[in-house]
Amino acid sequence: MKRERATRLLHDMIDRLEKGGWPLNLVEEIYLFGSYARGALEPSDVDLVVQHTDPKWLSHSLDASINGRDSYIPMKQALRGRTRGLSFQFQERDHLREDEGFELILLWQRGDSFSLARQRIAEITADPQAKTAPRDHMLDAFTGLAQVPPRPVRIELHELHTAGRITITRIDLPDAVPTDEQARRHIRRRWIETSPLRRAGAAAVACLEQHGTNPSRIELHSQHLHHRDHAVDCFVDLGWRYFFALKRYLDDHQSWLEVPTPHPTKPMEALLIRPIKP
Repeated sequence: MKRERATRLLHDMIDRLEKGGWPLNLVEEIYLFGSYARGALEPSDVDLVVQHTDPKWLSHSLDASINGRDSYIPMKQALRGRTRGLSFQFQERDHLREDEGFELILLWQRGDSFSLARQRIAEITADPQAKTAPRDHMLDAFTGLAQVPPRPVRIELHELHTAGRITITRIDLPDAVPTDEQARRHIRRRWIETSPLRRAGAAAVACLEQHGTNPSRIELHSQHLHHRDHAVDCFVDLGWRYFFALKRYLDDHQSWLEVPTPHPTKPMEALLIRPIKP
């Protein structure tokens, strides 16, 4: 990504923050770190740390957890809008600064004017000598992915892989339609024809069929393809939306098929994550 585009994404985020509303009114501090903060001309993305009010977030977080959702989806969407390129970590300020040694640049904190935040962005000058730092917590399976997994995802997968709890296989995901009629009806009913999630979901289910998984035992993006009382052999996740639930499925000896970047036309790939029985 060109630096100019990254800067525009930051200004757009500040515009949204200034408009306020829930959940942006819970944000207390935002910090920049990583390659953009160092001045790189082509950062892969813009790394941000968001600190927010805990007590006001607790009830929402509990409700999301009970209903199987990522509690941070609303805040991510409110901050980034419909664009890609901003990578968020929440409540990680002290860990990143003190434990991992990252230099964090304050972008905005409650009480600051939004014009001051924009000024701080302007003060981070481009540096032609600054390079994009090598990604940490990388695995062979991530090689060749159109988009490297977000850092919190890489950390968790790296830890599970290093501990010998999972295998991860990168696979190409060609366009395909499931042979199972009920699965096809489920996908058609759920997403419009032009939706990238429909394309990714159909390809993922067809891929699992080819690997011998019964569609009645597949959970697609939080919904069962058949009856809910069927046991699950594999969870299909689209775009890291439900990744927070990964460990729960692995602990139940269920596999996980992640389609990192659903797209309406471009080639897609997937990560097949399988638990290793102790």
